[in-house]
Amino acid sequence: MTNSTQTVLVIEDDQQTRDLIARYLREHSFSVGAVTNGKEMDRYLSHNRVDLIVLDLMLPGEDGLSLCRRLRAGSSTPIIILTAKGEDLDRILGLEMGADDYLPKPFNPRELLARINAVLRRQSSGLVAGSAATRLTFQGWMVDLRMRELRDPEGAQVPLTSAEFDLLQAFCERAGRILTRDSLLNMTRGRPGGGFGRSIDVLVSRLRRKLDRTEGTSVIRTVRTGGYIFTPVVKEA
Repeated sequence: MTNSTQTVLVIEDDQQTRDLIARYLREHSFSVGAVTNGKEMDRYLSHNRVDLIVLDLMLPGEDGLSLCRRLRAGSSTPIIILTAKGEDLDRILGLEMGADDYLPKPFNPRELLARINAVLRRQSSGLVAGSAATRLTFQGWMVDLRMRELRDPEGAQVPLTSAEFDLLQAFCERAGRILTRDSLLNMTRGRPGGGFGRSIDVLVSRLRRKLDRTEGTSVIRTVRTGGYIFTPVVKEA
């Protein structure tokens, strides 16, 4: 169950869809803000704290991909994108911009609620008091599983989305082992792979850009059989 104080901002220009989402989430104990475009989003965020954003890609004026990129540049607030066509390109671009999950239209509100709860649960799991999570290190990097933070060898915090941190944690806890796309999807997104394998490739690419310091080498190696392996030696701090 999610906390009743959690707030979801819905950015959707179609009134029927917007009202449906807002009503359904309020019935399930969320506080909901609902806006129709980027300008209204900016005004809302300037006065309110939100725990998650549901973002439609097809918006008037500044489109959803641009808003996603702008949001991610200054915030790690989880983002779930809605795609009208459900095309691979829309989903991939949204994930590359930093979205945590996506849902193609038309959708069942129950599935959207499940996705929201899963993303929020992943994000908050490391902040539970008394958690047994520890700090892990590799090649000078430090991963704080309790605070869900990554710091580079110089000690600077590296911003990660919720999905990126989940993927990094999965790799660190299974360093040196070959992990298939389906297994990574199950570990990080809580659903079977099916047609979603490409989203893991996008997440790996995003994580590589943040971790790799030497051109031509990567801490995440692609395996020809269809998976990945995290190559560094990982130790408890």
